[in-house]
Amino acid sequence: MTTIAYKDGVIAYDNRQTRGDRIVSDSCSKCEKVNDVLFFLSGAVCDEKALIAAYFGTPSPAPVECSGYVVDAGKLMMVGHANKTGIWKQELDPANPDAIGSGAAYAMAAMDMGASAEDAVRAAMKRDIYTGGKVRTLELSLQFIPTA
Repeated sequence: MTTIAYKDGVIAYDNRQTRGDRIVSDSCSKCEKVNDVLFFLSGAVCDEKALIAAYFGTPSPAPVECSGYVVDAGKLMMVGHANKTGIWKQELDPANPDAIGSGAAYAMAAMDMGASAEDAVRAAMKRDIYTGGKVRTLELSLQFIPTA
């Protein structure tokens, strides 16, 4: 897994990759750009391409065990895949901090206490064995139009 946190226009993420209870790498990219859409994904690395393909409309024949954040056309969304209904998307209000992945609870608690997204991922690294390596950040330019 991993920890990906968002707060105040900044998304932060670690770069640890695990397989079961083993660390595979501390230099795995968790950000992928496809067709000008940014994907920050957590979960099974082998399913990332299937989730990205599903985002663009390709049905997935098998369960997809990953989810994450997408930045598309200035919107921040959470995405995942349900076995029966396929891809799901939920636009997030950029004014609200959020976190996903195995260290999400630690990151959210840190942000509740005033930590930045970057510091929240660092806090998760102290307690979550699936979060580690370096913390990377990206400043986002987002827009949010609430639905009635």
